[in-house]
Amino acid sequence: MVVRIELTDDEVDRIFRALADATRRDIVRRTLTAPASVSHLAATYDMSFAAVQKHVAVLEGAGLVTKEPQGRARLVRANPETLHRAQRLLDSYERIWRGRIARLDALLEDD
Repeated sequence: MVVRIELTDDEVDRIFRALADATRRDIVRRTLTAPASVSHLAATYDMSFAAVQKHVAVLEGAGLVTKEPQGRARLVRANPETLHRAQRLLDSYERIWRGRIARLDALLEDD
């Protein structure tokens, strides 16, 4: 089975490193439903504004969120397309493993 990967190795690394942190996953979750300013996000966590800005920067570098200016604020908005691309990669791995398990089951049934 050939796996068609839409993401480079570097992109995959950045995405999954970004999602390895609970705060960053929460930021993505919050901004999937509605954009939020960095200030608003910072108010919901027990950490400094600068720390939240760094989390947002990591997510932005991975393509998981975008920041857009709105007046003096910067709105953070999740990028569902990047999540879909990562999901398609995981789905392709799942198909490989399911195929291997099916072949193993068939082999064991022959005995």
